[in-house]
Amino acid sequence: MHRYDRPRRALAISAAFLAGMVDATGFLAADRYFVSFMSGNTTRLGVDLIEDPARAWVPAALIAGFVAGVFGGALVAAAAGARRKVAVLGSVAVLLTLAAAAHSLGSVSAMMALLVLAMGALNNTFQRDGEVAVGLTYMTGALVKLGQGLAARLSGREGTEWSGWALLWLGLAAGAATGAAGWLYLPGLVIWGIAAFAALITLGAVRLS
Repeated sequence: MHRYDRPRRALAISAAFLAGMVDATGFLAADRYFVSFMSGNTTRLGVDLIEDPARAWVPAALIAGFVAGVFGGALVAAAAGARRKVAVLGSVAVLLTLAAAAHSLGSVSAMMALLVLAMGALNNTFQRDGEVAVGLTYMTGALVKLGQGLAARLSGREGTEWSGWALLWLGLAAGAATGAAGWLYLPGLVIWGIAAFAALITLGAVRLS
C-alpha cells in the first residue's frame, strides 16, 4: 500500500469495502459459505468432507468459481493494459448487476455464482509485474504486514508501513457490517446497492487512468 498515492489507496480501500459487502451478503444468503474468503471455504470443504460429504460440493464449487473469476479478470486486465483498473472494476460491476438481477428473479444459485466470479475478478485490480499487488478480498497478508509494521515502529527500525494496511482491513470490516445490515433489513435492495457502489468506484478509477 505504501507504494501507492492517496487516490489509489482510497480506491483500494473502497474496493475492500465492496468485497466486505459482497462477502457478508453471500455469507448470510448461502448458509455461511463465503464468496470472497477462500481460506474459509477450504476449511468448510475439509469439514464437510468428514461431517457431511453430500454438502462438500458447495465449497468446492465456490472455490472453483473464484479461481475462474481470477482467471477471467486476469485476461481482462492483460487485454486492457494501462486501463486495467477501469476494465476490471467495470467487469465486476457488470457481474454484480447480473447477480442483483438473478436475486430479483429468485435464483440464489445464479446470484452466488455471479458474486464469486466478481470477487475473483476483483483481485486483478492492483497488479505489479503481472502479480496481485494488493489482495482486496482477503486480509491475512494485510494483517501480517500491519503487525510487522507496528513491530518495526516500536523497535525504531525501518519496516513495513502499517497504517495503509490497517485502513484496508477496516474497509473490508466496515463493508461486511454494511452488507450484513443491508441483507437483514433491505434484502431486496442490498445487491442493487452493491452493484451501484461498484459502478461508482469504477468511475473513480477512470479519473486515475
